Amino acid sequence: MSTQPQTLLPMLRKLQLWMDLDEQDQRAVLTLPHSTKRLGAHQYIVRDGEKPTHSCLLLRGFAYRHKVTGDGGRQIMSIHMKGDVVDLQNSLLRRSDHNVQALTNIEVAYIPVECVRNLAFDRPNVGQAMWYETLVDASIFREWTLNVGRRDARTRTAHMLCEFAMRLKVAGLGEQLDYELPMTQDQLADALGLTPVHVNRTLKALEAAELIERTRRSVKIVNWEALAAVGDFDPNYLHLEPELTSGG
Repeated sequence: MSTQPQTLLPMLRKLQLWMDLDEQDQRAVLTLPHSTKRLGAHQYIVRDGEKPTHSCLLLRGFAYRHKVTGDGGRQIMSIHMKGDVVDLQNSLLRRSDHNVQALTNIEVAYIPVECVRNLAFDRPNVGQAMWYETLVDASIFREWTLNVGRRDARTRTAHMLCEFAMRLKVAGLGEQLDYELPMTQDQLADALGLTPVHVNRTLKALEAAELIERTRRSVKIVNWEALAAVGDFDPNYLHLEPELTSGG
């Protein structure tokens, strides 16, 4: 595969988490037509109501998916990182029903939706991997709904810290027990359904309990097993192989 273009390699690696792809499948993914673009923090990748023309692969940085209420309240529903095709479902849906926005400075690859559709139908194993990817996204959404709807502030905050740590590790973007959390307390509040003041108080409580240590936006998990227990964190909803979900 060394002679193939490498820009879309993060997409290929992500799809290979879900399905074994032969050399022809891999080549088909890596040679998808695409263009790349850099966006600054807070710029939109996808806007609610837009008719999608491209699916967007995140090559660098972090993004988040959110919806906004009629009175301007924002609910963040997921965080995305390198390798995520942040709007894969828009290759089939006629209009976007939510926003995807840059959390940090990012680089994205824009892939025409018709090329994504054709690939899914022409290469059944790739199509199945894409389908699996959207199903895992839905599983994560369900867990986030449970987190905000039924867990208390301490539990939901610990849960998010555990999820982010594990996903960073799987994506090869950081150490599971020591990482940069690229979110402000306002953004954490919109993801957790809390106020920024409550988020700050909860993080301090987790730190006082010697579960985490913080330096600016750096998070160090001092005791993974204890934090996972506090967060009611069971990684089964991420649908990863067991060797990828071992703590520490």
